[in-house]
Amino acid sequence: MFVFFCNRIDLVTAPPVNVMKSAWELAMERLDAEDPEAGKALTDEKKAELAEIDAKYDAKIAERKIFLEKALNEAAEGDNAEGVVSLQRQIIDETSRLEEEREHAKEKARADS
Repeated sequence: MFVFFCNRIDLVTAPPVNVMKSAWELAMERLDAEDPEAGKALTDEKKAELAEIDAKYDAKIAERKIFLEKALNEAAEGDNAEGVVSLQRQIIDETSRLEEEREHAKEKARADS
């Protein structure tokens, strides 16, 4: 059995120990060095502009989904399996395209500040 004794004075006056940084802390430091303005807060005006972009693209996505889902239901009722698969793929593709457009518009709005 080992017993360790330490003097309380040694603990208080000991030099600070260099603690290793986590990978997350190192990554955050690198990101800050690359783009120091990346973490700046958005103004209320910029937040409103981004919310407007979100609303605009939410409406576009909803409009396309309604139109395509109507066509999808008609194809399903007509037992058109190929048409159903094609329309399902089109819904996915158009939703993805509009989401990408939304992100591009938001990035452009953030960069214009």
